[in-house]
Formats: sequence, C-alpha cells, structure tokens
Amino acid sequence: MYLLIINPRSGGGAGQRTWLSVEAMLKARGIAYEALFTESAEQAEAQVLRALARREDWRAAILIGGDGTIHSVLGALRRRGVPLGVIPAGSGNDTARGFGIPLDTEAALDAALQDGCLEADLLAGTGGLTLTAVASGFDAQVAVNVNNSRYKRLCNAVGAGQLAYIIGILHTLITFKPCRVSVTLDGKEQAFDQAWLVSVCNLPSYGGGLLICPQAESGDGRLDVCVVHGCSRAQVLRLFPTLLKGTHVALPFVTMLRGRSVAVRFAQPRHAIGDGEPLGTAPLAVRCEPGALRVLSPLAAAAEGRSCRASG
Repeated sequence: MYLLIINPRSGGGAGQRTWLSVEAMLKARGIAYEALFTESAEQAEAQVLRALARREDWRAAILIGGDGTIHSVLGALRRRGVPLGVIPAGSGNDTARGFGIPLDTEAALDAALQDGCLEADLLAGTGGLTLTAVASGFDAQVAVNVNNSRYKRLCNAVGAGQLAYIIGILHTLITFKPCRVSVTLDGKEQAFDQAWLVSVCNLPSYGGGLLICPQAESGDGRLDVCVVHGCSRAQVLRLFPTLLKGTHVALPFVTMLRGRSVAVRFAQPRHAIGDGEPLGTAPLAVRCEPGALRVLSPLAAAAEGRSCRASG
C-alpha cells in the first residue's frame, strides 16, 4: 500500500493537475493506494503522522508537490521510517533534481514505484528538518520576495517557475545591503566582511536548479557551505549566471566550506529559508543527521542503494 500525499496548490495548481494524471495511472495499473490532501504546511506533519500510524505495511509515501511540501512532512517520515517518493509539481523541484527523479510525471511515478532507496542525510536546526539547503542572506531574501510576489503565481501559471527566481534576484539586488557574518564550522570560527549570503547545502541546487554547492552529496554525512562576500552588486549580478553550471566556486569572492555542523550569525538580522520555506531572522545553527531519510531514486542502482522493501 502506498500513501499519496498531495498538495493541490503546489506550483500554482500544478499539484492538482499532476494528481489527476497520477490517479488515472495508479487505477490503470491496479496499484493500491490511499490519498491524503495536505491542508496547510503547519498541519501537514500531523496529518501524515496520523495516516502512517493507521497501518504498518506502507511501502512508501509518494509526495506530489514541491520542495516546500516535502519540507513540511520530513519529521513525520523520519519518525515512522517510511521511504519518500517524489512526483515533482512545484516551482523549483530541486529535491527531484538532487535525487535524479524525472520531472516528467509518468517517469517520476515509475521511479517512485521501484524499490531502490538512497539513504539521505537531513539538516537539523532550530527550524526543524531540511532536505535541500538552509540559506541565509541575499538568496533567502530573494525567496521571501518571490514567495510574496505576484510574479511567482504568473510564472507558475505558464510553467516557468525558474523565471520567478530570476526576477526575484533583480528585485532584491536593488535594496539588499551586505554585512559582516561569523561562520563557525565544526567549532572553528571564521569572519567574512560584506557578506551577501551563506548557504548550507545537502543537495547541489536550490532556487530551481541553481548549483550553489555543486559538490554536495546527500548521503556523505557532511554539509557543504557557500559564502559569498566582499563583492560589488555588479559582481553579484554576474555571479548568478555561473550558478547554472556551478563555476562560481572558483571566484575569489566565493568561499566553499565543508563540515558536520555550522553556526551562522550576521551582524544584522537576515532572513533564512529551509527548502524554500521561511525560518525567520534568528542566527542559524545547523547540523548534519546522516542517513536520516530513505528516498526512492533512479540513482539507487548506480549507488548500490539498498531495497526499501528489505528495509521495512
């Protein structure tokens, strides 16, 4: 039995449209499932916990939505030990990208119905659990601006979710002011002047495919950190096209770090986000929790991932 978790509002209504396609496919294949529609991000974890507690033979929880919807149920999946399958229907879909899950609906369903699992780390902090990245500073402000904008809804409506982030970058660049930041990695503190952003990553990309930490691996027991500091607005503007290929890591105003825990404290309040969801403006403390989640992924065979069925 599969639990289908659906956010019908994800991706400007893409969640509902995707669910209708998936529902028809499941019925045509004769696959047993139960559908659960999330009412809100605040209630999603409790909803999923109640559903998972009703039986012990769940093969997987297959989520139809975006990174934010996944974020809202990570605690429930971790507590119950149920594997996560993803059928992307959000704006960014970076979780799907990070685990090699196709953006095509039927191909993603095929991937969710196979048994190969990857053991993925989670990022744990005061804001709960995060799967893709915890970002603070400029890029978090971009996400806040995009999520509160009209252009996000318009971009989603025409299937151009990534365009919303590009507009958001230009929007935020006008008003954002860099400041000093302290980054403490595994107990060792470093300070950076005129810092624009600090991103703590578990997967290579966020923001709809921007490769902030291209070397990040979800199951290596480490978190990857990108600090952008000491550069002008023009340099920041030129930085973002390089994120599409991850070549920014060679720039002199980009510092890449790696460790198991990190604390981030800006000299002035800065927004933070986890999986694109707001975490407030308090200083960050994030640690890696190795192998805390199992994810159904086409990459499992190449990585010699174990069977979800054999794992429970």
